[in-house]
Amino acid sequence: MGLYDRYLATRIRLSDAAVPERVALVITEHDLLERGAYDTLSAFLEWAFETGVEEILIYVSVLDKAAVPTLRNALSELESPRTVAVRGPDADDAADAPVQVSIGLGGREEFAAAVRDIAEDAASGELDPQDIDEAEIERHLVFRTPPDLVIKTGAERLSDFLIWQSVYSELHFTDVNWRDFRRRDFLRAVREYQERQRRFGR
Repeated sequence: MGLYDRYLATRIRLSDAAVPERVALVITEHDLLERGAYDTLSAFLEWAFETGVEEILIYVSVLDKAAVPTLRNALSELESPRTVAVRGPDADDAADAPVQVSIGLGGREEFAAAVRDIAEDAASGELDPQDIDEAEIERHLVFRTPPDLVIKTGAERLSDFLIWQSVYSELHFTDVNWRDFRRRDFLRAVREYQERQRRFGR
């Protein structure tokens, strides 16, 4: 760890503010085509857990859905200090895994699928429409819990990710592309999070 990285890590450790318990990372399929991209992703997981993060959500946006099986296989074998689950309607449903990955299932698609599931339950009589609330909707989402911090590399947009869950999240955009993402970039995001006052819509 370089001198500046150690400085940031110390500031985070000595701060009275908490580190985010749940961090979401938004990257693209093109990011993962870069040399060393998966090594950076494995390192990111190590940095996060070392800093005190408890859960990591990774969203990989894709333009070519034919790439999804290859990405799913590669990410399922990702080196990680904790269990990785690749999530989705036809993938592993391990909702409690410390590292959860969604590939190509954007927020609008995810929400539409949840509405269909709820409508089917209501039509079959398994669910009273009067019982449909936020908790019921979240039960049908891929990522069921909201992240405290969302990190997006390369551009200031969320790429249709977590449109329900991120409504009260703190967003951190960096113009650093994934291939150049370093420990200090992650630590800056955490330190910025600590310096914010979360309002939760108030």
